[in-house]
Amino acid sequence: MKQPNVLIFFTDQQRWDTLGIHGNPTGLTPNLDAYAQRGTFCAEAVTCQPVCGPARSCLQTGQYASQTGVWQNSLPLRDDAITLAQCFRDAGYATSYIGKWHLGGPECPPGPVPPARRGGYERWLAAETLELVSGPYSTTLWNEQDKAIRLPGYRVDAMTDEAIRQLNHAAQNDERPQFLCLSFLEPHHQNTNDSYPAPHFTETLFRGSWMPPDLQTLGGSSHAQWTGYCGMVKRLDEAFGRLMEAVHSFDSTRETIVCYLSDHGCHFKTRNDDYKRTCHESSVRIPLVFSGGPFEGGGRLDQATSLVDVPATLLDAADIKVPSTMSGRSILPLTRKTSGDWPDEAFIQFGDKNVRTGRALRSKRWKYAISIPDGAETSASAEVYVESHLYDLNADPYELTNLIGFPAYKEIRSRFRERILKRMQSIGELICTITVAEGSKYPLPNNHSQRTVEYPDSCRNHLHS
Repeated sequence: MKQPNVLIFFTDQQRWDTLGIHGNPTGLTPNLDAYAQRGTFCAEAVTCQPVCGPARSCLQTGQYASQTGVWQNSLPLRDDAITLAQCFRDAGYATSYIGKWHLGGPECPPGPVPPARRGGYERWLAAETLELVSGPYSTTLWNEQDKAIRLPGYRVDAMTDEAIRQLNHAAQNDERPQFLCLSFLEPHHQNTNDSYPAPHFTETLFRGSWMPPDLQTLGGSSHAQWTGYCGMVKRLDEAFGRLMEAVHSFDSTRETIVCYLSDHGCHFKTRNDDYKRTCHESSVRIPLVFSGGPFEGGGRLDQATSLVDVPATLLDAADIKVPSTMSGRSILPLTRKTSGDWPDEAFIQFGDKNVRTGRALRSKRWKYAISIPDGAETSASAEVYVESHLYDLNADPYELTNLIGFPAYKEIRSRFRERILKRMQSIGELICTITVAEGSKYPLPNNHSQRTVEYPDSCRNHLHS
């Protein structure tokens, strides 16, 4: 049996609840919804680090950000990192990267990326910081020879067209299986002017449309930016549909495995003064869909899956040995209903330069997080944390009420405190202590419009994970 082609369709800053299959009624993602329904849909998927550079390091290595060394933006992948591209190349694949990279390090210019910093990819058409060197209708990427290439059209379409051209050429001229990572900027904001530039005239389509409850309640910048954001998501879905139609048209006897995911979500400045970098659902939950090959008919997975599991999953699906350096696990046993020891919680690291370092565990019901104390210096990890967040995701799916200081939840906090320490130690983090939250008036980091509600101790009788 021939090795399958493998494609990653990687969006930037896309919330999970933009998907129709997640309940969005606006009709933004009909193509992705269709593939999710017939493939494998990871309904509880999260990122393992809600910041662009760190999340990308995790996707390329299958490790957590504290392991890759890229715990904040502007840090490079280590020279000795074992990457997806290297694994696929060693297995005989042609490897290609198109789009935003963000892993070149502080000495890398925003455009061309030095060959030694490209993660082992053979074919290259990318930019280090795409949002600083291109606009929505002025896409410039750099090829293997560091030559600037201007692509026509809206940025999503320009990059999708290039991916289709490459795949079509490979189908006709290259006998090797193909591994392509197509990394978009959208629906990330345009950093140069803090905007969400949708394709011409599409923004008006979503005026007055449905908005997630957290954005309705907390506001932030969402009322000014949500319609543009929706237009960007809509065009991404259209591009995904075009790409999949092109793949089906190629004269190839190989199967094609496709993974659609995002690096993190977007809370529109409702949780801090940025768009991500927190433990909240709006920041960490992501779309994650697999299609083709062994993922057909895999169904809906409600287990705690993560971006860090994607590399091992794709290698496993291509029958390539998963390196022992990877902390993530293949989800294929979940699709076959043969995994009996899958963890109940996803582990999340969060923080960035000048943003409080933290860790979180997310189960299907609970979100528990710890953060460094106020005034402490941000770093890859810390020796002391304080309990900062607890949410009941069944009762409060958009996390409008932080329960961390309420006595009724003492047992829940104790259980998660023990579990998070074990998860941290399992990936080589510093041995640390966690200061217990006492009292409902516990000061919360970046407390943007949190509701405070006192609950009676009798609530404890209803707390089951």
